[in-house]
Amino acid sequence: MRHLTVLILSILSIQLSHSQINEIGIFVGGSNFIGDVGATDYISPNQLAVGGLYKWNRSRRHSYRVSLIFTDLEGVDVNSDDPRRIQRGYEFSSKIIEGSAGMEFTFIDFNLHSGKKIATPYLYSGISVAHHDNYYFLNGLQTSENNTSWAFGIPMALGFKTNFMGNLILGIEVGARYTFTDELDGSLPDTQSHLPYRFGNINNNDWYVFSGITLTYTFGENPCYCIN
Repeated sequence: MRHLTVLILSILSIQLSHSQINEIGIFVGGSNFIGDVGATDYISPNQLAVGGLYKWNRSRRHSYRVSLIFTDLEGVDVNSDDPRRIQRGYEFSSKIIEGSAGMEFTFIDFNLHSGKKIATPYLYSGISVAHHDNYYFLNGLQTSENNTSWAFGIPMALGFKTNFMGNLILGIEVGARYTFTDELDGSLPDTQSHLPYRFGNINNNDWYVFSGITLTYTFGENPCYCIN
């Protein structure tokens, strides 16, 4: 009986694994930083951001999603509208690698096997983590601390996607990342001996935003959608 149960579960797992739709593709766009250095515009991409993503469409209305994105976050005080920042004249640049995982919800049923052109807005959220170097400012200059940290955060993205050219799906999205750190721009040094160089608003953590397009290729059999 035990062997029969194992066999049935194995068959069911194989069926489930082949009854889902997968998407794999790229993200290309820009990034901008919101913190204690540079401009505070919410959507103002100033550096290239590129990466890859994978989605597992669990139903017509939601998908599990993971992504990996590379960018160089930049903040330049003279680009700010704040006269105090312009006078201060700080600037920083920090390369980051961000991994993100979460769930994407569509506003409209996104049935890829309908044989029709379909389009829908969507929301994405989950958890993110970005690997970055640590800095502080010494005599107004960005100075490396020669160590790195991980910045955990919450991604919040709004987008619009549509299928075209067979199995290709084109999307456009804007995604803000609220992080649980204030270290990305060097305003809060990571090393204890550099803490006297701290500056800025101690009550606000750092944000950054990715704006761009996604292009994914779908593959897999017609899914047996769960009940929403």
